[in-house]
Amino acid sequence: MPANNVRGILCMLAAVAAFGVLDVCMKRMAETYPAMQVTFLRGALSLPFILLAVGWSRRWRDLQPNRWGLHLLRGILQVATLYGFVYAVSKLSLANAYTIFMSAPLLITALSVPFFGERVGWHRWLAVAVGMTGVLVVVRPGATGMEMGGMALLGFLAAIGSALAYALGVLLIRVLQPTETSAATMFWALSLTALFAGVISSTQWVPVLWDHWHWLAVMGLSGALGQHFLTEAFRLAAPSVVAPLEYTALAWGMLFDWLLWLTVPSSRMLTGAAIIVASGLYVIHRERLRSKIDASRTTAAVKA
Repeated sequence: MPANNVRGILCMLAAVAAFGVLDVCMKRMAETYPAMQVTFLRGALSLPFILLAVGWSRRWRDLQPNRWGLHLLRGILQVATLYGFVYAVSKLSLANAYTIFMSAPLLITALSVPFFGERVGWHRWLAVAVGMTGVLVVVRPGATGMEMGGMALLGFLAAIGSALAYALGVLLIRVLQPTETSAATMFWALSLTALFAGVISSTQWVPVLWDHWHWLAVMGLSGALGQHFLTEAFRLAAPSVVAPLEYTALAWGMLFDWLLWLTVPSSRMLTGAAIIVASGLYVIHRERLRSKIDASRTTAAVKA
């Protein structure tokens, strides 16, 4: 295996672990503070680390935005993603919230058709349909309010909404990529998240307790490290190599649930998770095959 692939895999594993720690912090904070306030804190606390990195490289011009309208839209989607996820983990276990959120790659595949006119073969459409079935297995839409609990149902709906907003945000990054730097894309997404969530949460602001400042420090650091390692992973290795490792988040979620909240995943959740992960991995596999076929056709055309 090429050395860059090995380093990319290690970076992705580190990124997922860092984001797992971040999510634990957000779940802890959501026990005391409104979800929108936690969303604001998540955005604001990572900004100093990004500015520090840009200042260290002295590339301030990289922060200059070229397409304000799309940045504003992505900021709104980022607020929806974080708020939905924070609300979900406040009502559900980390593993349950992760399981639903892992449907995002399937949603990205489905939405790439109306957004970019991409051709998605029946193999990938079938994988998307099977993956959505896995979501239904976890959510159990036929369950009554007494069986599931109203708060749990709202948590599941928030997780689904978060995954949808995340998928739309990822597609928007692809639109921004030709004209915006990675630093600008990250900086303005976090800045606008902090701005929008800060304004919304100001009417119900809960003073931050001194005892919670260590959670805030870990939240900011883990978020910055996760973003750094994630960027490095995709820089060093192809997406088809490192993207499947995002599913290791489920293992971290189950581990943290067990260690911190003494929660053991149900058989239904494990079944749904297995279906979603298998479907996602199959979509990635088909994407890899399609890339190889396109590359071979291009090579043949050049030789001809």
